[in-house]
Amino acid sequence: MTTPYRPSPPPGPRPGPPPGVRPAPPEEVGDARHPAVDAAVQAMINAEALSPADQIAQYEAAYETLRETLASIDQA
Repeated sequence: MTTPYRPSPPPGPRPGPPPGVRPAPPEEVGDARHPAVDAAVQAMINAEALSPADQIAQYEAAYETLRETLASIDQA
């Protein structure tokens, strides 16, 4: 039985900040905060300690939270 094709990332440098550079902690962001976004970001940070398979589930859940949050902002 074969598994479905799953593309891998393109070769070359990965997008995002350079290694070792972390985004500002939520305390330094100021008033532009949303509890659902903060929770999704924290879940992604916590996923760093998980196995790769478990990280994917955490990232997908965070993505869904962020997508729903942005959609609700657009409707407001």
